[in-house]
Amino acid sequence: MLAGPVLAGADSPPVLKIAKLVAPAASPARSAASSPAPARPVWPVVATKSAPVPDDLAVPGPDHVRRTLALKADLAGDAPYLHTDAWLRAQADAAGGAEWECLAQALYFEARGERAKGLFAVAEVILNRVDSSRYPDSVCDVINQGTGRKYACQFTYTCDGLPEHVTEPKAWERVGKVAGAMLNGAPRVLTDGALFYHATRVNPSWSVTKDLTSTIGDHRFYR
Repeated sequence: MLAGPVLAGADSPPVLKIAKLVAPAASPARSAASSPAPARPVWPVVATKSAPVPDDLAVPGPDHVRRTLALKADLAGDAPYLHTDAWLRAQADAAGGAEWECLAQALYFEARGERAKGLFAVAEVILNRVDSSRYPDSVCDVINQGTGRKYACQFTYTCDGLPEHVTEPKAWERVGKVAGAMLNGAPRVLTDGALFYHATRVNPSWSVTKDLTSTIGDHRFYR
């Protein structure tokens, strides 16, 4: 969860081990990756099982380009249904580059138990920060901001000293779909521009200095 006023956020053998990812090399604020990302199953590029590609988007080119354009069209047409578990189940599995992986990791370790709406809400906060001049300008740098400095990390899972093991493949698939949709332009309509959140089970002191915008699932959102 987001730590305040920043993001405060089994024992079974891990299925996948995720190394902390950082932004592409062009970003000066990034930190070094702790280790190379291990191999994982290869999933198709972000796609959708519905929404035919309109004529003006049906351009020739690699399949992944057409699929990404199809998803953008689907997001535009499905906005009222986007944040439902049914919509999420209808989407094909997703994969992407460093920004996708960073966002998927954050959603997995911060909110994987949430329903679709809760996952999208947490993703909104991360992307709202990317767009804000108060925070780094990439997904990976936003998530890793302050990592390694005591009480300064933005997301608790980046500095709790625990290994990042993905032990729930189905949950990873869900967060990957949300990350793909958000990075492909899904509308941010849930949190009213929120830049902060915390779990409802805690009451951090910084929350009284912020404006509550919404409560979704197990999190409260502020700006």
